[in-house]
Amino acid sequence: MSEPISTSGLAAIDALLQPFNRSDAPGLVIGIAQNGRSLYRRGVGMASLEQGVANTPRTRMRIASTSKHFTALAVLLLAEDGCLHIDDAVQKHLPELPQLGADGPTLRQLMNHTGGWRGHDELWCIVNGLALQPRGLGLPAMASQNELNFEPGTRMVYSNGAYFMLAKIIERVSGQGFDAFMKARIFEPMGMADTESVASDLDVRAGLAGLYVPASGGQWQRGIYPCELEGGGSLVSTLDDMLRWLAHLRCSHKTVGSASSWAQMLAPTTLSSGAVVPYGLGLFRHTYRGVEVIHHAGGVIGGTSQMLTVPAHSLDIMVMANGAAVSPPALAYQLIDLLLADALPEPPEERTPANAFPALVGQRYHAPATGSVIGFADVSGKLGLSWQGFTALPLRQRKDGLWLAAQDLAINALELDVSGVGATHAPDTLALREGGHLQRFERLPATAPDIAWLAPQLCGDYRSADLDASAQIERTDDALQMTVQGRHGRQIGRLQALSHDVMTFTSSDPMLAALGGSSVLNIERSAGRVVGLRLDSLRTRHIHFSRQETHA
Repeated sequence: MSEPISTSGLAAIDALLQPFNRSDAPGLVIGIAQNGRSLYRRGVGMASLEQGVANTPRTRMRIASTSKHFTALAVLLLAEDGCLHIDDAVQKHLPELPQLGADGPTLRQLMNHTGGWRGHDELWCIVNGLALQPRGLGLPAMASQNELNFEPGTRMVYSNGAYFMLAKIIERVSGQGFDAFMKARIFEPMGMADTESVASDLDVRAGLAGLYVPASGGQWQRGIYPCELEGGGSLVSTLDDMLRWLAHLRCSHKTVGSASSWAQMLAPTTLSSGAVVPYGLGLFRHTYRGVEVIHHAGGVIGGTSQMLTVPAHSLDIMVMANGAAVSPPALAYQLIDLLLADALPEPPEERTPANAFPALVGQRYHAPATGSVIGFADVSGKLGLSWQGFTALPLRQRKDGLWLAAQDLAINALELDVSGVGATHAPDTLALREGGHLQRFERLPATAPDIAWLAPQLCGDYRSADLDASAQIERTDDALQMTVQGRHGRQIGRLQALSHDVMTFTSSDPMLAALGGSSVLNIERSAGRVVGLRLDSLRTRHIHFSRQETHA
């Protein structure tokens, strides 16, 4: 029997939404149901700033990466039909892809983000920034790679590109367009009349909210995702359609998909190290305050979402935003706290206070064997960890150390051993397990090398075969700047030296910098001379740039 919802909790939601109830800014929509009965449906803020149209409970919005489990289910439906096996190697269905690993990746590994293939959107933005990608270039970009991020099955790193490949496989195997297959096999049987795949933010659809990002002077500009979205983030939907879907997701009788398919979607993933990731095939499943939650979030430029169910309480929550300054995942958990109140068996989790490890704050560490970089920061009084230049996130705490979970960064867990960390002195080395794989980190110097010394060694021209792009490093005033030039655009960024052989690269485009933080560059030397660079970001590993010889 489901615990009754707190009426005071429902009343408190209006207060949470009041800051976004504006006629001069985009907003969000929230839907809540229990046992399939609607409890709360509301839209605030504007769906169209240009036309003065407000958000309502019937407004359609992009659900972004919440789309992924629908794509995974579509692949499983084709497996039920006998058209494919989810442990097929991806090359069986996309033969233009080279064989880069010893095995796979398989379709299953694409679905649980352990395939290791570099994503088309990440590759595009490294080179072209936010320039719009002409349709049809995504798959060729992935087919031209010479390396994987990692050997399939060894790690979990979230990949939009993996799901884009799955969408192409669905089309080739079924003989239908991606949207047509999703409508015929999932949306129409479920009565989800307002849900469809919209491949580009340039496409116009009735009732679809615009996506917005803040601009200078309190203004707004359109949010447009530059790359092809099919598979990974192309679905648009409404609160009613998604609440209907959530009730189906957690129920025992399925209209779409067999019991076996759903069991596979919800099963955790075990890496080759033995580490277990609470991500199945397009869905997270883990505990929160002692109860099981199943969920997936989404984010594009100007839009965010969170789909979440608490099966033990038959509580379903859907949040979609089109530019409001709100985190739908954080808001969804806040709603659980409000609505279930004292019914939750555990108190809210406390993140690690920054004053518990003051010596770590401001320090950076580098793993020579892998090139990985971690850093520590005070994040609103909590100790935050930055991984590969990405924004620092507050660390969780348990008896055997500090950690970030897969649901924090959408990569496998990062587990930090702090047994030797004192209150007043940062250690020279740290040990961290990434997806169960041990990495040893060395503290980077507090003082960066002098630009006047480093610039003559680094400045020059470089070339990346994997990116099909050139790069140039030059000195501008008292800084180093790198320009990556592709066939359709370019990205310019500032280099910050962390040591003689490690730098960060931060885009000069404020939107890109806000989305991805910084990347890490490891300098390659031969006989002391710089001969190349390796670039690592949160989701892309070891992109190689070779130095180009200059001839008089």
